[in-house]
Amino acid sequence: MLGKDAAPLLTPSLLLAAYRQGFFPMTADDGTIEWHNPDPRAVFPLESIRPNNRLQRHLRSASFDMRLDTAFQAVMEHCATVHGESWISPGMVDAYTELHRSGHAHSVETWHGGSLVGGIYGVGIGAAFFGESMFSLETNASKAAFHHLAAHLRNRGFQLFDTQYANPHTSALGAVEIPRREFLDRLAVAVIAPVSF
Repeated sequence: MLGKDAAPLLTPSLLLAAYRQGFFPMTADDGTIEWHNPDPRAVFPLESIRPNNRLQRHLRSASFDMRLDTAFQAVMEHCATVHGESWISPGMVDAYTELHRSGHAHSVETWHGGSLVGGIYGVGIGAAFFGESMFSLETNASKAAFHHLAAHLRNRGFQLFDTQYANPHTSALGAVEIPRREFLDRLAVAVIAPVSF
């Protein structure tokens, strides 16, 4: 945490300016917005992120329907509620949904039998993607969304896949930590690359 905003009003322009400098918001217990820019920073190395053989077999047999950007707000709302206490406030859902409408926030969704059962969302600027949160209502549904996203980012030419903090879940997916200075150097190049989601 590097700062607080007593008036937690998030706008697309503020969010984009913050992400371009390596900052991202989280809602504190008292409702204020805290801006984070951690050192070290956790990233997913796109060149090596692949599902293992066991997960590949499960995903092939699961009959998941993978979609992009068809239920952004629903993905965010699931992420805000499925884990219990959450840093995703209703105001953040509104702000990121507006950012989605402007073309900078995206979701990858896992559907099964016509129901949304998993997903991941984040922010894309140039060739940088900032993963924010994921949820799963069925076994491996969030992993399906994650690996679909990673493949999509590779195919589109993305250079940087940020996951902010390392934790047991992101580390199991392949996240590694790098110094903030290295992250910011890579970010400066990625955000101006002529790449789109």
